[in-house]
Formats: sequence, C-alpha cells, structure tokens
Amino acid sequence: MNALLITGTDTDAGKTVLTTALAAYWQTYCNSQSLGIMKPLQTGVGDRELYDRLFSLDQTWEELNPVHFEAPLAPPIAAEKEGKRVKLEKIWQAFEALHRQRDFVLVEALGGLGSPVTRETTVADLAWDWRLPVVLVVPVKLGAIGQAVANVALARQSKIHLKGIVLNCVEPRSEQEIADWAPADLIESLTSISVLGLIPHLADPTDLVKLAQVAADLDLEQLLPLG
Repeated sequence: MNALLITGTDTDAGKTVLTTALAAYWQTYCNSQSLGIMKPLQTGVGDRELYDRLFSLDQTWEELNPVHFEAPLAPPIAAEKEGKRVKLEKIWQAFEALHRQRDFVLVEALGGLGSPVTRETTVADLAWDWRLPVVLVVPVKLGAIGQAVANVALARQSKIHLKGIVLNCVEPRSEQEIADWAPADLIESLTSISVLGLIPHLADPTDLVKLAQVAADLDLEQLLPLG
C-alpha cells in the first residue's frame, strides 16, 4: 500500500516531527507527485492544526482529521465525555478516499502502538486491519531500549509490517547519551528490526528547510516511495 503509518512508543515520542520531516522532504524533492497527510483520530488541539499551517495539502478538515474530540484524552474516554463513540468506519472511508486521490499518504497515529483507539482496539490493531506498513519512533532517553523491544514484540504479536525504527531526540542529547541510552546496534540485535536513522533535537520543529535536511539523513528508501 502506498501509505505509511507513523507510530511511537508513547505520546510525545516524536511522531509529529517525523511526519513533518517526511512531508517537508516530499514537498521539496517529490513535488511532481501528490502527498496526503492524515491524523485519523485527534483529541484536543495539535497536529491537524500544525499540518494545515505548514503544508499546502489541498485537503478538507475531514480528510486531514476525520474524527476529533475536544478533551485531550484517550479516544474512547474523550468520545464518552461527549456522548459519542469512535466511528472507525468513518475513519476508514476518509483514508480510502484520500489514498485514491494521492500518490502517497502519511498517517500519523495517536499515542503509541498500544494506545487505545476504541475500548476493544489499539493502534496496532488499526495497522493490521488497514494493512499499513509501520515505522516506530523511539525517543532517546533512559529506558529507550526496553521500550523498543516491548513495542516490536507488540508489532509482531499484532502481525503488522514494521519497516523500521527511527530514534528521536525529544530533548537535546549528547553523542554519549545517545550511545548509552539508545544504541542502534543493540536495539537492532534485540529486535531484529533496522534502525533507520536518528532525528536530532530541533530548536524549531516548524523549520521546513531543516526538517527536509533531517529527513534526507534517514533511510528514505524504507520510508518513502522514491523509486
């Protein structure tokens, strides 16, 4: 499928910065082809507003974010506070329509791979149901190795196609901290999944030129359809 689901180990892992970096690269170097971005579910204010501001996507709000709830909580809880339910069929229909219109679609998940979408399903279940290839964002911090191992195990249990791991410096990190907290070789050895690169801490995560440069340093052959 000509789409990629970007998920993480948890909230604030760096899904948004990877999505914006890949979109910035696409619009800089692949502008002869059309890109779509989707945030299937959003609670509170955040990513859909950012993508609408940064990129010329020619998408409606419903194409960008088909289901939204006001409270910044897990979707089933946020939905219940509004007396509603999470309509998975609405999300799928919006994705299918956008996917037909665009050459490639970046889908940014909410929370982490194990985050609830409904009371019965998680982001991992969504990836399996939609048959989406997945990239996992792992923040560089103490405990990153264990988080990577646990999330890869969940991906395997859910039988999803995990294309690789991207490490992300949510906070400024020294080379020694990166080597000590998130050594790529050890993560690859323990998970048998390739680390596709590292996103450094960005002082301005809305700088599209810098974001495109950051994306260029990743293993883009695994992340974008460049061939």
